[in-house]
Amino acid sequence: MDLESIPGVGEKTARALDALEEPERALRSGDVATIATAPGITQGRAARIARGAIRQEHDDPGGFLATDRAREVYRNVLALLQARTVTDYAAQRLETIYPSPRRSRIEEVQEFASAAVERDYDEAVLEALEGVEPLQQPGDVRVRERCLATTDAERYSEAREAIPELSVEVVEDAQGLAELARGYSTVFALDESFAGVTVEGDVQVRPDALENPAEVVPERPLAFFARNRDRLQAAVEVHQAAGLEPACDLAALEDGLSRLDEDGTVAGDDELDRLTTAVDDLDAAASAAESVANDHLRQAIREQDVTIEGADLLSLVERGAGVDSLLSRELADDYARAVEAARDHLVDAIDLDQGEAEIARRAFSDEPTFPVERDEAVVSRLREELTAAKERRAGRLKRDLAADLADQREDARQLVRDALELDVELAIARFSREFECTMPEFTGGKTASGSSDDDSAGFAVEGGRSPLLDEPLEAIDPVDYEVSGVALLSGVNSGGKTSTLDLVASVVVLAHMGLPVPAERVRLRRFDDLHYHAKTQGTLDAGAFESTVREFADLAQGGEGSLVLVDELESITEPGASAKIIAGILEALEDNGAIAVFVSHLAGEIREMADFAVTIDGIEAVGLVDGELEVNRSPVKDHLARSTPELIVEKLANEAGQPAAANGGAPPAGESEPVFYDRLLEKFD
Repeated sequence: MDLESIPGVGEKTARALDALEEPERALRSGDVATIATAPGITQGRAARIARGAIRQEHDDPGGFLATDRAREVYRNVLALLQARTVTDYAAQRLETIYPSPRRSRIEEVQEFASAAVERDYDEAVLEALEGVEPLQQPGDVRVRERCLATTDAERYSEAREAIPELSVEVVEDAQGLAELARGYSTVFALDESFAGVTVEGDVQVRPDALENPAEVVPERPLAFFARNRDRLQAAVEVHQAAGLEPACDLAALEDGLSRLDEDGTVAGDDELDRLTTAVDDLDAAASAAESVANDHLRQAIREQDVTIEGADLLSLVERGAGVDSLLSRELADDYARAVEAARDHLVDAIDLDQGEAEIARRAFSDEPTFPVERDEAVVSRLREELTAAKERRAGRLKRDLAADLADQREDARQLVRDALELDVELAIARFSREFECTMPEFTGGKTASGSSDDDSAGFAVEGGRSPLLDEPLEAIDPVDYEVSGVALLSGVNSGGKTSTLDLVASVVVLAHMGLPVPAERVRLRRFDDLHYHAKTQGTLDAGAFESTVREFADLAQGGEGSLVLVDELESITEPGASAKIIAGILEALEDNGAIAVFVSHLAGEIREMADFAVTIDGIEAVGLVDGELEVNRSPVKDHLARSTPELIVEKLANEAGQPAAANGGAPPAGESEPVFYDRLLEKFD
């Protein structure tokens, strides 16, 4: 796939996408999460790039939504789908599902949606999805106590690119290795020529290091799993709650995650915890041990009566002896007990093992002194031993855990992708069930993107309920409507003409997205584009009127694959002129084989002016009940519906002609009143 050929992708963006592990897979599948991991690409832009790649894949020219109202309907139905997602990813992923005239794209999404609507879900699944997010790539891992070494400049460049977490040093010989070993805890020599060379320090000859980075820098996979631990755990819970087939061994993954702290260190190892605590608490424990010895010695001195004869005192003074000599002579046993107490405290306080305890005990000398002080050289050595043991233990644990987790990295990615995709599927399933949807049947129809044996096919909706109505589904009357050519839709005010257009537009948009539609059954042809013109608010000025007429002129010239929905176009100018203009537009659309529905209160006048037999369908009001219209919401074929004023006059005429008994004993209306109403009714014929 030529990345730069994707709409909206330039050279810089192409380079960013090329850095992905599988850019083509991500683009073709609409994997917004993976695309968004490319440098400088947000999740919203990732959705746009994926949409462009999908259009390119299916040779989709775009532009299906040809008018502002058509685009508004798409955004509205998309919002209904997105409102049923849990994750931000799923909401963005749905942006890659758009209405297309291409059979291949429609069928691709239909296959996905057909499986999606079969998904079962409950609150446990939806709750688990709340914790799932696209995985993050940690970019701040840096290890300073280890380095890579090579004599080859080309190998140096490869190493820097392959393992950026470690410093890479160029050396000339074994002496250079020895110098590095003095500054790093471990040096990995990349050149096989160093095999057999003996130098002081931890130097490992690893020609295969670049092919096995997890072995020399286990922090890499550990940082990835640590950074994404909560997200991975949430994905595990989603799979368990939904009964999904996992991409990896969930028990093994959970075990690995349980052994990992948030900072990427290994958790749950008692020996490592002991060594870490010992290093951290060593200074405090040594100070406390000093205090133990000195407190013990002070107490012994307070309780001891020391008698020194003059000759002995003179002898001590002449020899320059001080208090240490006095301690040695008079309090030797007490001093020994004080030092032993200090040693025991240090060993016990930081839980040292036998070998470490031997070093620790040398921190307090047998030679009497007061106050008792630790030997800093011994304490430093103990610290070095503990730190080295801690690093060895941590390193081994890291390597072992990294080895366990590294092989699960791609499967873990797939685990999260599957959980996120489940959210997309469940949004479609929830929408489908809540609006009682069905998969539409495409019957063909001649379009610019293909041909069919059935050139007259338009659309047929049975039991449709517009999802755009702000009403509970059970409160919406189902609508049946079928159009196979050009039709005028008549009917009373507030009878549902605009809602019928919205229903048709929603059904057509969803069907061309490849998704289920809100109806009991839908058959339709594939359209090249949807032109939906909403009702104009007020008469247009000359410039706007000219622009509108030009738009219909362009449509009339090349609209054979178009669906045209227009709501009360007569409002653009005077009624007489409007009827003539609409008649001319309908003639052109009929000649080009377009499918069109024009809502109009001038249906009769338009039919008289058109040079072909325009079909007029009517949303019939069957009467007035308590001042409210009672309407059959499904348009009646080949029927000019009566207007609201006609219904009101008819009601008045019927009431005026009722006998007195029917009027609660009141006398009939005057003889002139029913005649007046009848005369008005004749005007509607």
